[in-house]
Amino acid sequence: MINKESQSSDHLTTASRRGVRMAKIAIALAAAFMLASIAVIISIAVVQNHKKTYISRGLKYGIVLDAGSSRTTVYLYEWPAEKENNTGVVRENTKCQVEGPGISDLGKNEDQDKKTWKSLKNCMAKITEAIPSHRHNSTPVFLGATAGMRLLHMKDEETSNAILKDITNYLSSLPFNFQNASIISGQEEGLYGWITVNYLKGNFLEKNLWNAWVHPHGAETVGSLDLGGASTQIAFATSEDTKGEDIIKVSLYGYAYNIYTHSFLCYGKNEAEKRVLAKLSKESIDWANVKQPCYPSGYNISMLVEEVFGSECTKNDLPMQYSPKRYITFFGQSNPEQCKVLVRSIFDLTSCRGAENCSFDGVFQPSLSGDFMAYAGFYWTAWALKVEGSKSMETFDTNMKQLCSKDWKTLKTSIKDIKDIHLKSYCYSANYVHSILADGYKFNADNWKNLNFQKQVNDTSIAWSLGYMLALSNMIPAEGKILKLPINNVLFTGLLLLFSALTIITLTYLVIALVRFCN
Repeated sequence: MINKESQSSDHLTTASRRGVRMAKIAIALAAAFMLASIAVIISIAVVQNHKKTYISRGLKYGIVLDAGSSRTTVYLYEWPAEKENNTGVVRENTKCQVEGPGISDLGKNEDQDKKTWKSLKNCMAKITEAIPSHRHNSTPVFLGATAGMRLLHMKDEETSNAILKDITNYLSSLPFNFQNASIISGQEEGLYGWITVNYLKGNFLEKNLWNAWVHPHGAETVGSLDLGGASTQIAFATSEDTKGEDIIKVSLYGYAYNIYTHSFLCYGKNEAEKRVLAKLSKESIDWANVKQPCYPSGYNISMLVEEVFGSECTKNDLPMQYSPKRYITFFGQSNPEQCKVLVRSIFDLTSCRGAENCSFDGVFQPSLSGDFMAYAGFYWTAWALKVEGSKSMETFDTNMKQLCSKDWKTLKTSIKDIKDIHLKSYCYSANYVHSILADGYKFNADNWKNLNFQKQVNDTSIAWSLGYMLALSNMIPAEGKILKLPINNVLFTGLLLLFSALTIITLTYLVIALVRFCN
């Protein structure tokens, strides 16, 4: 009897131990499952939050018409619908040059006006095709007229306003968001040129290893030298404590800059040449034979008096015998030394009276510093001299003297595919560029190497219009990016609920099992 009871007790003890062992295993499995569920919940939450990506809403567009003194160019710019640090990341999409002279010449010749308007409409049709139709209504259009229209406005405000009104009516009829057609100041033109140069050089933004736009560490800006037909502009960054009417503070991509910028009206390449011709004519006693040292020997040209003296830049040189329809004939001399003296004489280099921070015409200018990009008319002059890029002052001078010594026949052979009306003026242009850079802005043999004569950077034209678009993009509302999550919202919610429920169930089971185990 006792033996049977002992056997029964041993059996119960073994069963009890086996039950405890199974309970421990169940509790351990439940705990492991609960921890795994919690880990899954944390993992999908982290992935959903940190691995999210953005889909761009596409591109936005802007149109700028650069209405210069000698031509009009239509630029189409584009940038992501979402902006970087309050300024759109803008690039040139395409451009179209309107045939004929600048808009300041509208109304002078009916046949030429028809050609100009036809070409302008063709350009706008080309631009329209390049923009997706759903973006037409949101694409802003700006026209900025420069020195040619500034001079016309000074001479004949009524005609100037009428031209802008006609262009406004036309641009307003297009399927775009027309903003304005206005005459921009020389200071604005200089500033926008500086912005363009530094944007293209990557001094404002660059892409890092993660393909994100960032401000370049320790980036220095580059000065801007722009030469148009009726005015020329200089702009460069200066110290924060520099003050004056030509100092502008500007903010781009979250950074502030202190910019010196000045525009010299009537010192554009074409208007300055008229001043040279006016000086020669005024000093000559025989308008049928005026010697022009800057033109090549063997070349002569007859010009109406009004072509020389009809400008706002030369009206103060009007001779007593002024007759608009009379002709003046200029004969080339190929005389480098006389040309240099003649061109230099149109600059007022005495009004500064030895002042250190002064360029010419008594204009304040801080000391030059850093590198400079010289473009537009500066570039084409350097191209003719074969000194594009960065060369020494000595090389510039040598090539200028060689070019100015050539007669007309030799010049036409050495520089081909250039119209005579432009080719005959390259010696003058070279001396003009040398005078304004060396005598005016105070570049010398030491810092001349800091000059870089270019027309493009990264296949994009250097023009004030890009800087204009960059600045104006601050006023264009940015659209947010579309958020793309790695896990679909419905699936994410379902997984979250599932594993949360499993965690709760497992936790409940663990509590009950532990209570029973302890009892």
